[in-house]
Amino acid sequence: MTRITDIERTRSEFEAIRRDIHAHPELRYEEHRTADLVAAKLEQWGIPVTRGLGRTGVVGTITAGSSKRAIGLRADMDALPLQEQNTFAHRSVHDGKMHACGHDGHTAMLLSAAHHLAQTRNFDGTVHVIFQPAEEGGGGAREMIADGLFKQFPCDAVFGMHNWPGLRVGAFGVRKGPIMASSNEFCITVHGKGCHAGLPHYGNDPLFTATQIISALQSIVTRNKRPIDNAVLSITQFHGGDATNIVPDSVWFGGTVRTFTLDVLDLFETRMEQIARSVAAAFDCTITFEFQRNYPPTINSAAEAEFAAGVMHELVGEDNTLSDVEPSMGAEDFAFMLLEKPGCYVFIGNGEGEHRDAGHGLGPCVLHNPSYDFNDEILTLGASYWVRLAEKWLARP
Repeated sequence: MTRITDIERTRSEFEAIRRDIHAHPELRYEEHRTADLVAAKLEQWGIPVTRGLGRTGVVGTITAGSSKRAIGLRADMDALPLQEQNTFAHRSVHDGKMHACGHDGHTAMLLSAAHHLAQTRNFDGTVHVIFQPAEEGGGGAREMIADGLFKQFPCDAVFGMHNWPGLRVGAFGVRKGPIMASSNEFCITVHGKGCHAGLPHYGNDPLFTATQIISALQSIVTRNKRPIDNAVLSITQFHGGDATNIVPDSVWFGGTVRTFTLDVLDLFETRMEQIARSVAAAFDCTITFEFQRNYPPTINSAAEAEFAAGVMHELVGEDNTLSDVEPSMGAEDFAFMLLEKPGCYVFIGNGEGEHRDAGHGLGPCVLHNPSYDFNDEILTLGASYWVRLAEKWLARP
């Protein structure tokens, strides 16, 4: 495993930055302290800084040589609305807010890489380091793009990285094509006719109708999409009724749909409404159908995924490069950047949780868990990957 020596020497500095950010988590579009810290560090290292894209986003621009080529490296900064169960020294000082997804580590890794790139300038071209707000449900990538991210900072390609619990320390994962799913939510309200529960023939029961719709919706998974196309439809809420002896006028249920392609997503949205309306009509009910597309699938372009795998191979060896890693049904708003530019999103192993300091919660060290903590052992490895990726990308013929 080859980490850049100068980056390894500064590990303690960036570990302290990571833990400071962890202790002061900020939710989406509230990342003012974090953005101030990021901007101050970049400016201290002589890197020009632009602020305000996507409200609280920060972009640093590092140039060397005369080439017009440019690459974008992105890290997210926001935390989650979660009560931390850890009690170690760098636990969150804000109740109900926690860095439970490792964005504190992502920010520290990219800062470490930016520091090294600014000190060495061992490349020909431009590296834009993009510190993005509001990944957790806020669409911060989309908002930065809308504010002119790629117009102000043209990039030939853009790259992202996420720590991955369960993947061993020292390993990376990448794949061509979809690596994370689209995230979408729906709400279906069934309108019927209320009545006394002992006299159901006087009403049109929306509860019974809703259960039939829920069962029928799973036919999209098993009978409408191709078996080789992955997708999930999960009902996560069901609300209706106030008394044991009254059939209500209406009920509603909702959940999420996850797909790896937009074609399959289109199929789900269309068929869900058709099935819900048809089943409701069969029981003399009507529906209101709402479907919201949140994040598109995160789809790596083939050339950039292959290039990233090559960098990983040189950095950690063939055995630690998972070039066809299993994709996740989780979602990631870096997908919006990949709709605009070629690029690649990768996983870096965070281990099984043994790294956590004494005082960690009793839960597993998995993402979005109150016992999670980023593994500081991978800070220098992630930073080394960013540096080698940028240097080699800009050195291509």
